[in-house]
Amino acid sequence: MIDFETRKSNKQNNQQFQRTLIQSNVHHGHQRQPVQNTAHYTILCLLVTQAIAVENSSHIGTISTITPPTAAIAGDGLIASSEPGWPQWRGPRRDGISDEKGLLSNWPQNGPRLLWKISGLGTGWSSPIVIGQRLYITGDVGDDLVVFAFDCNGIPQWRTKNGRAWKGPYPGARACCVISEGRLYHMNAHGRLACLNADSGKELWAVDTIERFSGKNIMWALSECLLVDGPWVIVTPGGKRALMAALDKRNGQTIWTTKSLGDDCASHSSPILFRYAGRRLIASCSSAHGFGVDADTGELLWTVPLRNPYGVNVATPVYHSGSIFYVTPYAEHGRVYHLRADQQGIAAQHVWTSPLDTVTGGAVLVDGILFAAGYKRSKWWFGVDWQTGQTKYELKDLTTGAAIYSDERLYCLDERGTVALLKAGSDGLEIVGQFSLLTNPVSDAWAHPVLNDGRLYIRYHDTLWCYDVRKH
Repeated sequence: MIDFETRKSNKQNNQQFQRTLIQSNVHHGHQRQPVQNTAHYTILCLLVTQAIAVENSSHIGTISTITPPTAAIAGDGLIASSEPGWPQWRGPRRDGISDEKGLLSNWPQNGPRLLWKISGLGTGWSSPIVIGQRLYITGDVGDDLVVFAFDCNGIPQWRTKNGRAWKGPYPGARACCVISEGRLYHMNAHGRLACLNADSGKELWAVDTIERFSGKNIMWALSECLLVDGPWVIVTPGGKRALMAALDKRNGQTIWTTKSLGDDCASHSSPILFRYAGRRLIASCSSAHGFGVDADTGELLWTVPLRNPYGVNVATPVYHSGSIFYVTPYAEHGRVYHLRADQQGIAAQHVWTSPLDTVTGGAVLVDGILFAAGYKRSKWWFGVDWQTGQTKYELKDLTTGAAIYSDERLYCLDERGTVALLKAGSDGLEIVGQFSLLTNPVSDAWAHPVLNDGRLYIRYHDTLWCYDVRKH
């Protein structure tokens, strides 16, 4: 995996020229027109070297000095965060997979050892992020969205506000934070995107994404977990002025935008970043489409239908080896598309459809099997063959929920509050440990589990539990 510093140093002249052109167009309010012809592009780079220097010197501290995080042509696959630990939604690569080893292969009857639990987080479904000795999590407390910082023993470090709490349908905090270079980024349910000092919680800047990009809130509120890509923060406002946008993570200024998709608005999905055919791409969902854009320019590359009666798409896409999985309930269900690159761009070709209709839990791809739980049609767990879409495993002992994977085990939280450890074998999915998180069953345990440094974190609204899952 190529880290950000390596990517930043590659193709420096071409990147600098392209960024100058893009920023000049943004600065003057013109539509971005990315350079397409490579030879012409290289000649122009040589001709305008002095102009670039002048432009940069006159815009110190503004977006025109930003270098896009373009990589040299490298291997296909998800692009990981450069931060250690569990620094963002669904982990280092946003795929729900941890690389940790040495974990318990089964659990005692009452579950793994509880290290600590903390209460007072308010209402919400956001999961923590963990980096070093710090943990960050959000919750709606009273009238405010509150960002909390704890150390890894559960001791409070600071708390700060990011705008208003969500008091509409299903009240509570939605999105996780993401961390990059000592700064924390979070968007609340009303589209307020804030940058905080991770050490102190001090707000450094904030942007109303709905206002800036002429968007609107949605029935169950904005829920996107932001993506940091090198020097940029990626957000999907789904507005008339932008389907997706990249902001300068230092100050919130707009770097690029993706054209809107007609009447589509934002939904609840969070994006992934990956490399395919020598390009860096971002995939996510709007209210009626799955889509993909060029990560360096924001150019819209493909769309696929993803419409249901409620205009709601929740699950994060899954990418592997040139194919991408989108899912929505009630209509298209789970579909894999093969990406095809040519001189005209990148197209998405439908390969298979599965009755799997996961919603809040998302999916985890391990060794060619896509693990997820159904929602409306079949509210239990499945293992689906990535190549064919055929169902290989079914487990009906747990209801719908979310899972992550590490050390040959799935860590699941179903919506009733059952925590389970699953093993995939030749005979199917086997439960090798489980316990009830709560005394009384519920129906909205929707926060995703988190695993870092041998510790399993489980959240249900006001409370966060931390369990030791290491072998001793």
